[in-house]
This record gives sequence, structure tokens and C-alpha cells, in this order.
Amino acid sequence: MARSRQQFTSEDASPTSSVRSKEWDGPSRWSEYLNSEMTSPAMSTSWKNGTTEGQQQEVGKGQKGLNLHWVVQLNEVAEGILAKMYRLNQVLDYPDPVSHVFSEAFWKAGVIPNHPKICLLLSKKFPEHHNKLQLERIDKIALDALHDNAEVYFQSLEPWVTLLLDLMSFREQALRLILDLSSTVITLLPHQNSLILHAFMDLFCSFVRVNLFSEKLPRKMMLQLYNLLHAMLRNGRDCEFYHRLVQFIDSYDPPLKGLQEDLNFVSPRIGEVLEAVGPIIFLSTDTKKLRNEGFLSPFHPRYPDILTNSAHPMRAQDLANVTFYREWVLFGYLVCPDELLRVTSIDIALVVLKENLVLALFRDEYILLHEDYQLYVLPRILESKKMAKSGRTKQKEADLEYSVAKQVEKMITEVHEQALISCDAIHRERRILLKQEIGRMVLFFTDQPSLLAPNIQMVFSALALVQCEIIWYFQHVGIASSKSKAVRNVPVEIDLNDPTIGYLLDGMDRLCSLVRKYNAAIRGYALSYLSSCAGRIRFLLGTPGMVALDLDANLKGLFQQIVQRLENIPKPHSENVSGITCNLSDLRKDWLSILMTVTSSRSSINIRHLEKATISTGKEGLLSEGNAAYNWSRSVDELESQLSKHGSLKKLYFYHHHLTAVFRNTMFGPEGRPQHCCAWLGVASSFPDCASMIVPEEITKIGRDAVLYVESLIESIMGGLEGLVNILDSEGGFGMLDSQLLPEQAAIHMNHATKFSTPSAKSPKGFVGLPLPGQESYPENNSSIKMLEAAMQRLTNLCSVLNDMEPICVLNHVFVLREYMRECILGNFRRRLLAVLKTDNDLQRPSVMEALIRRHISIVHLAEQHISMDLTQGIREVLLSETFSGPVSSLHLFEKPVDQRTGSAIEAICNWYIENIVKDVSGAGILFAPIHQCFRSTRPVGGYFAESVTDFKELKAFIRIFGGYGVDRIDRMMKEHTAALLTCIDTALRSNREALEAAAGSMHSGDRIEREANLKQILDMDTVVGFCIQAGQALAFDLLLAKAAGAVLDEGAPLIFSLLDGVAKHLPDKVPEKTELRRLRWVANGVGVVGDHDSEWVRSILEDVGSANDGSWTLLPYLFAAFMTSQVWNTTAFNVDTGGFNNNIHCLARCISAVIAGSEFVRLEREHQQQKQSSLNEHGNEGVEPEVQSRQSIEANIKSMMQLFIKCSAGIILDSWRETNGSHLVAKLIFLDQLCELSPYLPRSTLEAHIPYSILRSIYSQYYSSNPLTQLALLSPSPRQSPAVSLAHASPSFKQNLGSSTPQNSGNYKASQNQEQLYDTFTDNNKKNIRRSGPLEYSTSRKVKFVEGSSSGSMGPSPLPRFAVSRSGPLLYK
Repeated sequence: MARSRQQFTSEDASPTSSVRSKEWDGPSRWSEYLNSEMTSPAMSTSWKNGTTEGQQQEVGKGQKGLNLHWVVQLNEVAEGILAKMYRLNQVLDYPDPVSHVFSEAFWKAGVIPNHPKICLLLSKKFPEHHNKLQLERIDKIALDALHDNAEVYFQSLEPWVTLLLDLMSFREQALRLILDLSSTVITLLPHQNSLILHAFMDLFCSFVRVNLFSEKLPRKMMLQLYNLLHAMLRNGRDCEFYHRLVQFIDSYDPPLKGLQEDLNFVSPRIGEVLEAVGPIIFLSTDTKKLRNEGFLSPFHPRYPDILTNSAHPMRAQDLANVTFYREWVLFGYLVCPDELLRVTSIDIALVVLKENLVLALFRDEYILLHEDYQLYVLPRILESKKMAKSGRTKQKEADLEYSVAKQVEKMITEVHEQALISCDAIHRERRILLKQEIGRMVLFFTDQPSLLAPNIQMVFSALALVQCEIIWYFQHVGIASSKSKAVRNVPVEIDLNDPTIGYLLDGMDRLCSLVRKYNAAIRGYALSYLSSCAGRIRFLLGTPGMVALDLDANLKGLFQQIVQRLENIPKPHSENVSGITCNLSDLRKDWLSILMTVTSSRSSINIRHLEKATISTGKEGLLSEGNAAYNWSRSVDELESQLSKHGSLKKLYFYHHHLTAVFRNTMFGPEGRPQHCCAWLGVASSFPDCASMIVPEEITKIGRDAVLYVESLIESIMGGLEGLVNILDSEGGFGMLDSQLLPEQAAIHMNHATKFSTPSAKSPKGFVGLPLPGQESYPENNSSIKMLEAAMQRLTNLCSVLNDMEPICVLNHVFVLREYMRECILGNFRRRLLAVLKTDNDLQRPSVMEALIRRHISIVHLAEQHISMDLTQGIREVLLSETFSGPVSSLHLFEKPVDQRTGSAIEAICNWYIENIVKDVSGAGILFAPIHQCFRSTRPVGGYFAESVTDFKELKAFIRIFGGYGVDRIDRMMKEHTAALLTCIDTALRSNREALEAAAGSMHSGDRIEREANLKQILDMDTVVGFCIQAGQALAFDLLLAKAAGAVLDEGAPLIFSLLDGVAKHLPDKVPEKTELRRLRWVANGVGVVGDHDSEWVRSILEDVGSANDGSWTLLPYLFAAFMTSQVWNTTAFNVDTGGFNNNIHCLARCISAVIAGSEFVRLEREHQQQKQSSLNEHGNEGVEPEVQSRQSIEANIKSMMQLFIKCSAGIILDSWRETNGSHLVAKLIFLDQLCELSPYLPRSTLEAHIPYSILRSIYSQYYSSNPLTQLALLSPSPRQSPAVSLAHASPSFKQNLGSSTPQNSGNYKASQNQEQLYDTFTDNNKKNIRRSGPLEYSTSRKVKFVEGSSSGSMGPSPLPRFAVSRSGPLLYK
């Protein structure tokens, strides 16, 4: 605070020297205040500016004229003193010197020494001198500390004691000037001498404000401490102005008593003024009359066809000053209480007191109005009543005086209670009236802008009334007023949810915008009026009455100068009005000079003479014409200052916290309007104008607060915008209109309908929790639809308003709402995208996810129609950033950067698929179902079913959301996971190389015992088997994803898909391939158009990680064959419902086929590369021959390795047969058959050589028969009836047994009960060329001749259509 105090110090070292250097009786004393205020941006250019600029020449011209120059200067000085006192009050943490209550911050502020005992004693004992108080006995330690630091404390107090001197000097000069004006001015009536009246009353109110505000400062403590410190520093001498200040403070303790005594001489003039403005005050409070008589209507109330309202032009103009009139009444009767005894004053005071609880002093500082009236006005009234009662028999008027005093007493005692009850209702009704009137005014002038200029004074009146009501509303928020007969405080109930505030702010903003828009038209109209006014004034000056007055030369010269200035005004033309620049300040100076002369009682020609001389013409008098010219001249070059005076809401800065609260409560309420946002935000632009240049730090603080206010409102607006979007995007919004049932929900409805036969149960509304589609059409839901329509309308209106809103400028900050809106909508879309990914920690169905995202995008598109921005591009950017955020160049070059960044959305989905589908960490029993081409859950863990997120349609929806980048990301994560699994295979080959080589030798030699012994030495076989099964699951999932990607590409870009499909079939077979061809094969494999997807996928993984690069990989068939001895087969059983095994062992077949083929491709390519390199090193260009090799040679090697695996596996399976584990044999045989189906390198004839066809046919016939008695394996119960059975068996005998089947045995192995009949049915159907079941042709071309039921050769269809029945019985191997 030391820094701020230094800014208040005067140029001299102390107040003593400062006082000596200043002229106490002249305006030069106030240079500090005047220089600061004259350059202050907060000072509005009112009519006083003309006086301050031009009246210096009038000072000292003689005693005939008034001097308004000092009046204007002292008003500016009052503003500066109030700003200083306001700052000191803030620094001292708003002390209460009357009750001697001071906070902790008061003592730590650094202004008053932190010695409470001494300071409080000096304050309470004022005006006693400190020498008489024996301070040593009070606090000797504190007194010694004051002695030690006297100079520091003295310097800190000095600027604020200077402020006390300024208060005393201002009181003396202002009071002298008020008394002089009161005794000199002939008339102070508003319709005769309005300009002088306003100057006089402004000074009067400023004088009262300054002295009332001074009571909030610890004046006594400051003065006493300062004098004590001065005595310590100056050998016990008092400062020279001490006694004058003591007398001043004591006479103004409390200030109201001093004011009542000082202003007693001007009290009658104040009473006259207040009586004169009474009719305007009564009119402003009569809302019915204002509405019916059309005082604020631009058209005539009784004749709507007359578009110019000339019914009450003067009264409508006077309404612009009614705010000042109310203030005059409150201050006037407070400091001149005797004027309340006038007969008409009671009604005037009652009207104003009844609608106010506080009296504003400066900014947000106020006094409690009714409490002060009861404390300081009521005793004077009671005294007058007492005097009137005692003089009843002596004076005839005593009865009337007594009666009036009694009425005033009753009014003051009762009006407080009335105000507490009715003030809010009165102002609410007035706000409603102004809301209607200003709304009509905006519509009218928007439609008829040519009528704005003639009615500009009416516009100013409307703005002034609205300004008054808005400021009153925020002044009374949170006010606690104490009743007169009780000590307790009663809070005033001001509704923070009042929507009319928004309407009034919006109306003011739009009216001001219209005035600024049609500024040229208003100036042109004003110039035309002034041009015509010149002739009227010249005519009036030539009337006989004026000639007879015999004006003196000075006054006559001023009149002639006025006429010349009016005649020299440029004539407006439609094409150049906006280009006309003229300064009419000289015209106004001259007219003020005339007024100051003719309104002075010292002048021989006064205002009454002029009126009598010119009023007889039947037209407006000379003074009326001059005053009108003065007012219209301001519409030429001071239009903006008039708007600032009547339409500025800069005072709302001091209530900006309440402003924010009301905005949040009303903007998005039922009566809020989005278009009001502009006005709420635009208020902040005027906040910096509140700063006073005399307190420099205020500019920074107010500017910072204004910026924070705008940011807070923008946050609320964007929150409301986001809320509207989310309302429309909720299930009660657009979700209600496009509600669809998921298959599971439809099944629940069907089950519910079949269980209950009551009509209510079959009601189309369904039951609670699952409403049926179309529910919005029922009559009881009409309100919901209306609310939805209202939300849509509000959203579009808000977007349109924010899009068209001009940038908000606060100091050097510019806020463009359009940009905030874009960020809000896109940020909300991003959050919505992340929110719909999962439900209760589980993945949302991609189809549902897509529907929700599309619904949200449709709402964004709805808003986009009203925004001049491309939000669709922003949505694409959000989706792209949530999918891929790495450098695009890496995609072009097929690079794989180490630190590849991706979006959080795709990252979460990919991790979920790997953890819950491939790894099955939740233990849901995930199985891959080859028949259904998806994964399934065997246990309901986590609240989701695997088929709901891995179905072909769901994967297509996933790809439509995240596109190719999403596919690339999940493919890359699957590859990373699979690469770790393949590394385990490489580790197993290396660690078990010796055991595998020994086992290979024993397999070829036929030594069964040695082979079993060698196979038992293989380490961690079950673990490796589990890893291979996981790799097979990843392969199956990636193939599903590739096919879904191909389907989406075919739908969206069929030409590109057909191009890739055609190119993939004609790629060269040379090995190794060129880089470009390799990339092309990768792309084609990514959309599922390459024949062997799995081997190509594994091949790319092995190339990336560098595996399959040593001789141990030649033992791969033996390692896979050793898996036939794993313990995993003990719990393996075949499931006809899924076409796979209960522990996903069929995925092992996919892994074996892909790893053998992929590793062989990689191994042979590397061998060829090494041969080529060595040949180049040895023979130069001749070493090119090893490179020329086709894929057929590699495929031949793969086939030989697969045949080797089949041979070894079949030998192990058949040799390890035991009676106790026959079911294991069946599972292994089916496993080998499925491997033949999956692998393009393994013809079925290879298996036929080791496993007879009749064995497999017998196995399948028993699995797909309907007899449940003979079972080779027990499977877990299937929750659904097998669709495979219903598709495969269509014979009448099967349909009879189908009705008695249950879901519990649908997936188990069954022996045929009617084998002969079923077989005959099959053979008969076969003769008709209708193949429903039966043996397949086992040959090398079997895959070309494959029949229905197989959707893909690589996916391994169920053997159901091939082996339906068989005559062979159970197997017996001995």
C-alpha cells in the first residue's frame, strides 16, 4: 500500500507547506483534481464541457453575470475527492468509525499505526487534545513505538490528512458558491432555466455526497494521530491547521447536522426546485398513464396513423432527467428537512421514499435512507410540530403548520415499512412497462428509421429510465435494512431470477446501436432544425417587445452572434451528411453566456423580461428557442456523449458479481432469450470508464475485473450452449425420436409378451425401462416434443446471435464469440465421443456408438446452418485427432516410428478388444465361432456379450467411425501383441531344440517309446500352446476386421476396392518382392482381398521383429506336432453350435497354418537374399540367378512342412490311443480336419493318407445326430438353440424331434436315433440334386467344388453340411 499512498502525495513535503502554497479561495488549489479529471476517460462530455472550455473569459467581466466556471470545476473536484475517499475506504477495509469497529486488515493496512489502544482512545476522546489524555498510562510501549517511528508514521498519514484539508477547503468554497447562486439566480424552474438549474443542483448534490461519504472515514483518528506525531517531531507544537480541522470535523459530526445548518439559508430555493420537479416525478411513477398516454411511444397513442408523437414532447424530454429529480428529492429533503412542511412536499417525498431503501453516494457506497430520515429529519419535524402547537393561539397559520408537520411525521414513520414491502413490486412493474415500451420502440425504429431523428429526445428518455431501473435493481440486491422500531436487520427480497433485466439490457443495447447506425440521419435532422431555428430567433429579436428592452451592447452582441452561428451552419444534403464536420461548442458557449447574464439578479435585463417581450407573438419564446437550439446542437457533435450519459451502464461494474449471478439464473431460464447475450457482454466495454485518473491503479484493477467478467459470462454462455446440445442429444431429445430396440431388448419384449396374456402386458408401450419405438406419438408425450422444439429453437437462435455478435473489446482484449462457440461445440463433441465409447466400463456396441455419434453430428449440423464456420471440418479434425495424431509423412513412407502417438478414443477401444477378446482377462470364456464369424461369450461377465462387439456389422460400424486410421491402429496393436506371442514360439524352439531334434529322429524311426520320452522333455508346452491359441484368436479377429474394412471400402469407394481386388490377383509371383509390390500386398491384405490373409499377416510380423532367422525354425512342425501331447486336450470338446472347440483349440489350427507358412516365406526370402549377396560379392553381376524364384516353390516347401506336421501329429494321436481318453482322440481328429479346411497349403488327401475318411464321417455323423444317449464329450450348456441344427436337418423326422429338444443339449454330441430312416431321406434328397448333408469328395480340388454353408475357405466353416449321418458305429482302436 506504500506505493499507492505515494501516488496521493502532493508536490510539497507536508500539508503545512502545501497549504501555504495553495490559494484557498481560488480554483488553482484544485489543479491536481482538475488536471486528472480533465484527462480522465471516465468523464463524460456533458453540457458542462462547453462551460469549462469557454467560460473563463466570463470570469471577472463584471458583476452582472453568473460564473458557472467554478460550478463545473467544483463538481469535478467533488468527483476526485470521492474517488480518493473511496480508495482510502478500500485500503482501510471499510471501517466503522461511528461505532469504533475496525477489522484486523485496518491495522495492517499501513495507514494507521498498529497500536489500537492509543488510536481508539484518541478517536473516542475527540476533540480533546492529546496532552490531556495521559497516553503514557494507556499504553506506554505503544507510545514509545510511536516516538521511535514517528517520521515513518507521519509520512504515511500525510497524504490522507491532506485529503481532510481538501474536504475542509471544498466545503468552504462549494458552500460559498451555493449560497451565491441561490441568492443571485432569479429563477430555478426546470421549464425556464433548465441548464442553470442542473448546474446548481449538481453542485448541491456533490456537496452533500462528499460530506456524507466523509463519515465513513476515521477522520478523528487520522487527525489526532497526525497532530500527535507532528508534536513528537516538532517539539510539542500542533500543526497550524489542526484547530481548523478540529472545528470542521466537529461541526460535521455527524455530517448531516452540519449540512442542515450550512444549507439552512438555501433551503427555500431547494424547496422551490423540488416542488417544480414534482409533476415529472409523479408522471414517472404512474405506469398506467405512461402507457396509455404514450409518453414513450414514437406514434400518437390515440391516433396510430400519426407516426410522429407530438402529444407530450416536453414532458417526454423531461423524463430523461427524472433520475436526477429523484436524487434531488432524496438529498434535498434530507439536508433541508424544513421544506417537507410545504403542502405539496409530502406527496413528492412519499413517492420517492416508498420506492427506495438506500441512497447512493458514490459508486457502490450508500447510506440507509430511511434510517437517516428517522434520525436526522424526524427530530426537526417534531420540533416544528412542537413550535406550531405552542403557537396555536398566536398565529392563524399554526393549525395548518401543525397539521402538515403531523402528516410528515406519520409519513416518515410509516414509509419505511411500506418501502420494505412494496419497493420491489413497484420497480418490477416499472421494469415490465419499460420492457414492453422499449421493445416496441426498437421494433418501430427498426422498421421506420426515418422517424428516429425527430424522436431522439424520447429515445434518450427511454434509455435514462431503463438505466435507472437496472442500476436500482443491482443497488438493492443483498441490502439489509433495519426497521425503525427494531434493531434487527430485514433483508430485502430481490428476485435474482428476474428475466426483465435481460430484456432491458438488450433493449438499451439495440436502441444505442440504432442511434449509432443512423447517426448521419440524426445529425442531418438536427442541422435542419438549427437552420430553421436561426430565422425564428432573428424574428423574435426583431419584435417590438425586444426592441423596447434596449439591450446593452454585450448582450445584443451575443444574440447577434448566436444568429450568425446558426445561419452559418452547413446545409445538410442526403449525399454528404455523413461528411459534414462542424463543432457547435462556440454556439453553446454563447448561449450559456446569455443565460448567465439574464438569470442573474444583478443584470438589468433578466429572463422574465425576455419572456414577456417574446411570448406575446403566440409562438415559442426566445429562451425556449435558444434552449431547444442548445439541445439539438448536441445531437450534431455530442451525440455519443449523450448516449454515454443516458445509456451507459458503467456503474454496473461495482455490482458485476451480482450481474454474473443474475445472468446465470435468467439467461437459460424459461423466459431467457439467447439474443440478450450481446447486451450482457457489451456492458463490460464501459467498465474501464469507471476508473478515475486520480487513482491510477484503478484502471488496471477495473480492466482486469472487466476481462474476468466477460470470460465468466462466456463460460456460462458456452456452458448453456453445450447444455442445449446435450439436451437434444439425450434419450429424452432426439433419442426419443429415433429409438430402436437392440436384438436383446426385442427378445425381452417377446418373452414378456408370451409369458403374460393380459392386455396390459401386451400394451404397445411395453414395460418400464424399455419403451417401444414410436412412443413420442402418444398424446401424453406432447409436452416432451414441445420442449424438444423449444430447445431446438433456442439452440439455433443462440448460434445465430453469437455468430452475428460484434467482437467485445475490453481495453486491449478482444473477444470473438464465434471462435469460442466453435471451440465449445467441437470440445463438447470430443467429450461426447469419449463418453459413448463405454458403458459401465464395458465397450459400447459400435453400431450404437455410431448411431449416437451420428445423432450428435446431426445436431452440430443443425447449429452449423446458423454459423458462418465449417464445423463439419472441425468434426473431422476431432475424429482424426482421436484416431491418429502422428506425422502423416510416416504413413506415406510406410514407416513405423517408435513413438507413434494416437488419440485416446481409438487407444481405449483397441486396448479393450485386446484385453477382453484376445486375452479374455475378464474370464468371460471368449470363444471364436467359425460358423457365425464372430466371437462369443460363454459366461455373462462384465455385462457384455462378445458377439455384440465382434459381429461383422459391429466391426463395420467401428470402421465407419474411425476409418482407416482406426483399422491401422488396432491392426498395429494386434501385431504387437502377436509378435510377443511369436517371440515365445521362437524362444520355445531355441530352448527345446535338442529335445525336438531327438523327437524328430524317433518319429521318423518309428520308436514310440523314445519319441514319448523326448516329447516329455519339452519345457512349458502347455504355456506355449496357450500363447499359440491367443495368436490364433488375434489372427481370427484381424481377418474379421480386414473383411469388414473391405466391405466398408466397397460401400464407400467401390472403384478403389475393385482396383485393389483386381491388382491382388495379378501380383507377380517372384520372390523376394519389390518394396512397392510388398506395400501393395499389405494394403490389399488389410481389406481382405488377398487369398491367404493369415500367413501374409504373420509374415509381416516376422519381418518386423526379425524372427525365423535360424535353423531352429525348421523344427517348427515337430513342435506343433508335440502339442498333441499337451494337457489342454483333457478338457477339449467340440461344439456343433459354434463349429469350434470349447477352449478355442481350433484357433491353434489357424496359428499353426499361418506361422508355418509365414515363417517359411521369411526364411526362404532371407536365404535368397543371402545367396544373392554372396553371389554379388564373389561373381559381380553374374550372381543374379538365385533371385529368380516364384512363390510356387515356397508354397511347395510350405506344403511339405504341413504334410510333415500332419504325419507326425497323426502318428502321435493314433499311437497314444487309450480306452480312457477316447474323447481326446475325437477332438484331435476333428482338429486336424479343421486344419485342412483352414490351410490353403494342406489338401485333404494329405489327411486321408493318415486318417481314414470313414472315421471322420462316423465322428461327424454322431455329433450331428439327434440321439442324446451316446456322447463322446460333455460340453457346457449353450444359452441358445443351435442354428446349425435347424439349417442342416430339414427332414420330417428331424422336425418331430426338434420340438422336444431343449437348449441344454443343443450343443452336445448326439448319436442318431433313427439312422436308417435319416440316411434314406438323405439319399433320396441327394438323387434330387439337393444336398443337405452327406460325405464330401476328398480330392485336391475339393475347395473348388465346395457346397453351400461355407462362407470362406480360410475361416473354416462348420463340417455340419458335409457329414450329417453315417452308418458306421462307434470307433474301437485296440
